[in-house]
Amino acid sequence: MTAEELKGHLDALILAILAREPLHGYAVIEALKSRSGGKLSLPEGTVYPALHRLERSGFLASEWSRNGRKRRVYRLTNRGERELGLRRERWREFTTTIDAVLT
Repeated sequence: MTAEELKGHLDALILAILAREPLHGYAVIEALKSRSGGKLSLPEGTVYPALHRLERSGFLASEWSRNGRKRRVYRLTNRGERELGLRRERWREFTTTIDAVLT
């Protein structure tokens, strides 16, 4: 899948990845790839701007890692958890609607 195909869904995917645990940017990229069976192999230039946008929106918070290599670690905020819940609901409604039309 390309970044263009994910337009409108990338933020929800990142929120879902970070709902499990705080991660640095490259680990988010790897988690997307792993959890999608390799179908979501996105470049840093797609994921990092999304992380920054989500942080500016208050859905994520970040801090510099103190373990080993210096990395920015992102975590969901309470606002981000609520947003993820809303996006999951909208996704279920969307897929149910599309499925009803296509089948």
